[in-house]
Amino acid sequence: MECLTDETSNKLTVFRGKSHLTLLHVSGTTLSKVTILDSFYAQYRVQSGAVPRLRDDMDSPPERLLQAIWQHQRLLRERLQTLDGRPVRVLHPGFHNLEGGPDFRSAVVQLGDDSPKTGDVEVDLRANGWHVHGHDRNPAFANVLLHVIWEGENLVAGAPPLMLLRPVLDAPLGELSLWLGGEAAQGFPEELRGRCCAPLRRLSNPKLVDLLHQAAAVRLRSKGAQFQARARQVGWEQSLWEGLFRALGYKHNVWPMQRLAELRAVWNHAPGEFDTRQLLLQARLLGLSGLLPAELPRGSSGTNSYLRQVWDQWWREQDALADKILPRAVWRLHGIRPANHPHRRLALAAAWSDGASLAGKIQAWCSRELADAHLAASLLETLEVEQDPFWSWHWTLQSAAFKNPMPLLGETRLTDIAINVVLPWLWIRVAEGKNEKMQQQIEHRYFTWPAAQDNSVLRLARQRLLGGASPRLLPGAAAQQGLLQLVRDFCDHSNSVCDACKLPPLVAEFSKAEFSSALAERQAVAPL
Repeated sequence: MECLTDETSNKLTVFRGKSHLTLLHVSGTTLSKVTILDSFYAQYRVQSGAVPRLRDDMDSPPERLLQAIWQHQRLLRERLQTLDGRPVRVLHPGFHNLEGGPDFRSAVVQLGDDSPKTGDVEVDLRANGWHVHGHDRNPAFANVLLHVIWEGENLVAGAPPLMLLRPVLDAPLGELSLWLGGEAAQGFPEELRGRCCAPLRRLSNPKLVDLLHQAAAVRLRSKGAQFQARARQVGWEQSLWEGLFRALGYKHNVWPMQRLAELRAVWNHAPGEFDTRQLLLQARLLGLSGLLPAELPRGSSGTNSYLRQVWDQWWREQDALADKILPRAVWRLHGIRPANHPHRRLALAAAWSDGASLAGKIQAWCSRELADAHLAASLLETLEVEQDPFWSWHWTLQSAAFKNPMPLLGETRLTDIAINVVLPWLWIRVAEGKNEKMQQQIEHRYFTWPAAQDNSVLRLARQRLLGGASPRLLPGAAAQQGLLQLVRDFCDHSNSVCDACKLPPLVAEFSKAEFSSALAERQAVAPL
């Protein structure tokens, strides 16, 4: 089965084939080919109905898919507007609400020339859903500031501003359904789930890892497709920067970091010596973020001295950039670890932005001959920055100084950046260039990358699916990614007792199949 995307008509044509589905994208005058159903797992998740196969001309996609599109902002973000023509800037899409009330809580949206506002977002197929579903009579919907719908032409009296999704998708609907169809429609329940646990535990370790790697391959290509869609709008280098900023935002501050990356043309220019440029870039990012203290503290401490230097730079540009400053409410700062605070991450972004092209350095890293054992250390060397006189000694603007300097980028964050940003971005670029050898070599790095630090999501997934197995059962970052993909594709579409979950029959069918050669082939690919 193949999908042909024609950018002039924005249509998805489906071709039947024997064993795989391929997305072909028009890029300039060349076609790029990305195979996405080339393994047992990738085919099963579609054939079983775990993810829908949709056509662009269908009347109404599932509302759950529209929610996923909004949550992941798979939109032409620069073209968003209300039905009455006001530009829409989404500073934060909000948090998916799994209880009664609007679909997304605490979104931050700017309409036209108005100041950014915090409120809720409701997603419906059509505008009349506002009255048909009784939202107009439900006090829980009183704070909705944007009604996002699939299609429609008429404004609804007494309803919030309307925004259409259909004209502003960043990829054809059929492609989005494949990538987003498996995304979470509900959060993790308190009860542990796991009818698939017993059959998964009965798989031999090599076969379990092979299944997880097949799921990880789907995840790699999904992330690559997102970079590709964004690159069509803003170019490859900017799409990389946005991915890096999102990774620096961690799970709580992805969208304000995304917005700062989108403003890169505004802040990424600074004359003078290195120290002067760094201070100016830091001042702009901190100022645009809305996280600078409104008043300078008294005293002569190192923090106070640094803040005065930052304000000396920022006050000159504050008025000119006032309409781009993020409201402080867009950030989630409560309860995050000091090491994850956006203050320090913005300093790292400023350091990355200075000097030689970061995209060029990453591509040069991709071309180097590297032993598997040196992959992480070599990328850390590529992304590490010089010691900063303030940020190498502080977590935040308010924290006390360290006794010894700390690097701005550590191994834990490096693995997340490698798996979620650098390798998917490189992979889709060489896939577009039809460089199969380089594509295999990037896949080799992806599947041999050392495991990420264990976290609560992985622990819960191991409890639900693998009976509380040790983290050592997942030999690398790709196996961890595959486990997360199983949860997204199957667990999050069932309930606490696994009603109608299609993962157990998948595992049963997979256990009877001949051992896939996919993993062996990947391991046999020689590193660059």
